[in-house]
Amino acid sequence: MRTSDFDYELPQELIAQRPAPVRDHSRLLVVSRSDGAVRHRRFYDLPEFLEPTDLLVLNDSRVFPARLLGRRVPSGGAVEVLLLSREPSGAWRTLVRPGRRMREGVRFEVTSEDASIRGEVIAVEADGSRIVELEGEEHVDALGVTPLPPYVHEPLDDPGRYQTVYARHRGSVAAPTAGLHFTPELLDRIRATGVEIAFVTLHVGWGSFRPVQSEDIGSHELHSEYYALSEEAAGAVNAARRDGRRIVVAGTTAVRLLEHAAAHCDDASRAVEPGSGWADLFITPGHRFRAVDALVTNFHLPRSTLLMLTCAFGGRDLILRAYREAVEARYRFYSFGDAMLIL
Repeated sequence: MRTSDFDYELPQELIAQRPAPVRDHSRLLVVSRSDGAVRHRRFYDLPEFLEPTDLLVLNDSRVFPARLLGRRVPSGGAVEVLLLSREPSGAWRTLVRPGRRMREGVRFEVTSEDASIRGEVIAVEADGSRIVELEGEEHVDALGVTPLPPYVHEPLDDPGRYQTVYARHRGSVAAPTAGLHFTPELLDRIRATGVEIAFVTLHVGWGSFRPVQSEDIGSHELHSEYYALSEEAAGAVNAARRDGRRIVVAGTTAVRLLEHAAAHCDDASRAVEPGSGWADLFITPGHRFRAVDALVTNFHLPRSTLLMLTCAFGGRDLILRAYREAVEARYRFYSFGDAMLIL
C-alpha cells in the first residue's frame, strides 16, 4: 500500500483547538466491523457497548513539560528544544527550532530567576533530530512547557486537560489522547458493570507522530518508544484471551504495546509477554492482531502511522468511510477532538 491510500479531506475548522468542556461529553462514533454500521453517540455512552466480561486496557503514561524555550549562547538568539527520548548515553534525542542554527557544537540555555538548564548539540542526525547533552536537567519540570501538537494554535488554560485522569508514569511528550475522554465517574460506571481495567505504559515519543515522508509505507522507520507491561497487566490480558473474553484497548499507543508484547511471546499459553523495553512495531493493513478485540481511538491525521494502524484494525475502506461520515457530521478531529469506538 501507498501512503496516499490513507489520505482524506478535512476542513481546517474541524481541527479541535481546545478540549470539550466536559471530558466524557465528546462525541463517539461507533463503528461495527461485522456489518459496517455507524452510530453517533456520546463518550459517556461507552458502557452500553461494553460487556461485563470485557477487559479494558488503558495507557497510564504521563506527559512531562518537554518543551524548552531558551537562548543560544553567546548570540542570544531564541531557540526551542523538544525533548523526545533519552539515549543510552544519557543524552537526549530532540527536535529543535530553528534547525539551521542548531548545528553541532551550538550551546543554549534556559533560565529563570531560580533555575537554569544548559545544553549543547553533540550530533545532528540524518532524520533532522539533534542529540543534546543537558546540564541542570533536574529543572525541566520547573522550566519546561507542556508540548501541544503543532496544529493546536490556542494556549491551553488548564495543562491538566492534556493529561488523562489516570496518568501516572512520567515520560510522554504527547498525550495518549484516546484516554482524555475518560472521567473518574465514567471509569467507576465501567467497573460497576463488571468490566476489568488494566493499566499499561507506553511513553509517547516521536515514533507516534513523526510524519511518513515516503509514498512507500514499507520504507518508513518507526522510532522506538519505551514501554512497560507489568506481570499483573499481562496476566489480565492472558486470562482474558484464555477465557475467550474481549480485550478492549483505548488508544493506538496501547495497541502497539500489546501487539509488540504479543509478537515477542514464545509461550503458546500466553497472548503477551510481560516486560519492558523499546517498541517499534509499525502496524499496517495485513497485520494479524493477537491481543486486541475492540479499539477506542481519536481521529488521526491523514497519511499518518496512527491512521494506518486504525485502518489495519477496522479495515481501510470502512474506516475511511467512517471518517467521511464524521466530517459530514462535523465531528471534532485530532488530539482534542472526538472519539471512535471500533467493535
